Amino acid sequence: MIFASHMDAALREARAAGDRGEVPVGAVVVAPDGRVVAAAGNRTRELSDPTAHAEMLALRAACRAAGSERLVGHSLWVTLEPCPMCAAAIGFARIGRLYFGAADPKSGGVLHGPRIYAHPQAHHAPEVYDGIGGEEAAALLRAFFAARRES
Repeated sequence: MIFASHMDAALREARAAGDRGEVPVGAVVVAPDGRVVAAAGNRTRELSDPTAHAEMLALRAACRAAGSERLVGHSLWVTLEPCPMCAAAIGFARIGRLYFGAADPKSGGVLHGPRIYAHPQAHHAPEVYDGIGGEEAAALLRAFFAARRES
């Protein structure tokens, strides 16, 4: 198997979310055969839904496409370290590998904060790879929040 990064697709989703006025976070779910089966950006404001994070929306779409609540062997690419809610959902979906860009020391749930996968109660912990596309993802977030402070 040849490794192929799907962070560019996640970054496209993040930029689109930012263009909609959402926090610019994007996610894609990739099947074991390398196909992108779902992609999403944050839509919390648009949907008036605090759970409409990019990861949650992408997981929901991928599960619908698979006809299952489990995505065994799938990978999730996301531009920002998942929050505790998303980290738990990723585990419940049995995602095999999690790739994320920017670390989130304030609100992350994987390598920061509660470190969801380190708990004995975690039913499943994916392989975690961080820092992929992290500089670009962090720059998108910094620019988004700087523009909000200036307005």
